[in-house]
Amino acid sequence: MKYDITSSIVTCNTDHNILQKAIDSFLNTRMEVRLIVVDNSPDDDTRQICSDHKIEYVFNNANIGYGAGHNIAIRMILEQSKYHLVINPDIYFPGGNLEKLYDFMENNKDVGLVMPKILYPDGSLQYLCKKLPTPLDLICRRFIPPSLKPLFRKRLDSYEFRDMDYDRIMPVPSLSGCFMFMRTDIFQRIGMFDERFFMYAEDLDLCRRIGRKYKTIYYPEAVVYHEYAKGSYKSNKQLMFHINSAIKYFNKWGWFFDEERKKINDRKLF
Repeated sequence: MKYDITSSIVTCNTDHNILQKAIDSFLNTRMEVRLIVVDNSPDDDTRQICSDHKIEYVFNNANIGYGAGHNIAIRMILEQSKYHLVINPDIYFPGGNLEKLYDFMENNKDVGLVMPKILYPDGSLQYLCKKLPTPLDLICRRFIPPSLKPLFRKRLDSYEFRDMDYDRIMPVPSLSGCFMFMRTDIFQRIGMFDERFFMYAEDLDLCRRIGRKYKTIYYPEAVVYHEYAKGSYKSNKQLMFHINSAIKYFNKWGWFFDEERKKINDRKLF
C-alpha cells in the first residue's frame, strides 16, 4: 500500500474558501495521504487551489454526477490505499480525527464503513444516522407540512435515530455520504457508487451494499463539521434530482415489499 488514506472530493461551482477548508482539514495529518479533487464545474478555476503535491486535480468540464465523480477517483486509488474517505466539499475538521478513524478501523476488522459525529458550524448535532427508508419515511420528511409533522414525530424520530444516544458508538443501516470512511478493498468486493443515481441516494445504496458484508458504524469519538446546504429544500431542480433518485432506489431495492429492509431495520442495536 502506498498511502494510509486516500480521499475524494467532488466539487461543482463550490466556493473556494469553503473547499479550501475541506482540503486543509484532510491534509492536516502526518499519515501518508493523497487527495483527488474531481471538478464537475464548467471551468477549471478550482485548479489554482489544488497545487499541493498531495493533491491530484481532475477536471471533467461537465457535471457527470456525484457518484460518477467519486468513481473516477476510486478507480485511481484501488490497491494504493488501505482506507478511502469520501467527503463533501463543505466538510471541515480539526487534526486528529483521521487518526481516530484509522485506529478504529484497524481495531475492528469487521467494520467496512464508519461515520463520525457530524455537527453544524454552531456546534449543534446533525441527525445523519438513519434506518433504511420506506417511501412513507421520505414523504413524511420532505412533503408533510409542519402543522402535520407532530402526527409523524415518533416515526421520524425513530427513522433518524433521535431516540438513541448520539454520544454512543452504534451500528447504523444508513450513514450520510457527506463523510464516508471506508476500507478501500470493499470497492473490489461490492462495487463502487451506482452511477444511475446522479445526485442523492447513491450514498444510501452504497451503504446498504456494504452492510451486506460488513458492519456500518457511527463513531462519535471523531467529530467533523458540515455546512449542510440542504440543496433540495432550496432548489426545485435539486428537488427533482432527489425525487428521481428516490424512485430509482425503490425500483432497485423494493417499494413497500422489501424483506431485507425490514430485517435490517428491526435488528437490535446493542
